[in-house]
Amino acid sequence: MSMSDPLADMLTRIRNAVMVKFKSVEIPKSNTKVEIARVLKEEGYINDYQVSDKGVQGVLTIDLKYGPDGESVISGIKRVSKPGLRQYAKSDAIPSVLNGLGIAIVSTSKGIITNKAAAARKTGGEILCEVW
Repeated sequence: MSMSDPLADMLTRIRNAVMVKFKSVEIPKSNTKVEIARVLKEEGYINDYQVSDKGVQGVLTIDLKYGPDGESVISGIKRVSKPGLRQYAKSDAIPSVLNGLGIAIVSTSKGIITNKAAAARKTGGEILCEVW
């Protein structure tokens, strides 16, 4: 059975794994998911990620990050642009998440980057998700 929104599935797997304090989570691999994992690592929301070619599609393994007292670094993760209702923003209208405390991940013509990087490069795109 095919999945209608693989990116929402990825975010849900991360959200569920964080709620039960898993050390890592495995997700079916795609180039977009690997780029989102790269952004999450650069911004300090996850420890690391690995890509393997197990199975038909491959597997993306994300090592989740927790604080010294076991609290999760990711307190919320939400899909913004959905297959039925795409959300785009121009370069001057890129949203801020929790007044700058979180990030929005934006798919632009220059790749998948954060809302801050998109604003600095003066490029707009599709708002994929928000993380805080």
